[in-house]
Amino acid sequence: MFAVVVTFSIPPEHFAQFMPLMQQNAATSLADEPGCHRFDIATDPARPDEVFLYELYSDEAAFRAHLSTLHFQAFDKATAAMIAEKSVKTYTSVRQ
Repeated sequence: MFAVVVTFSIPPEHFAQFMPLMQQNAATSLADEPGCHRFDIATDPARPDEVFLYELYSDEAAFRAHLSTLHFQAFDKATAAMIAEKSVKTYTSVRQ
């Protein structure tokens, strides 16, 4: 499995507009991408400008395929001006 962890910093004036777009992106990814197994969105009231994602894909190729989908590209374009900061980290599952 290939895990992707994303942290967004969203200014308060964009949060209400950003979240439905994020939720739609996650729902479409899970429904339409066979390689996407999990797409969690989390927030914390103590950090109201932060949005945390945990995504799980079959492999790195499935994640790369996600990045090329029309729904992701539309989300990325629609939200670009709303994002103050973005951090993306990836991890490969270690099986023992």
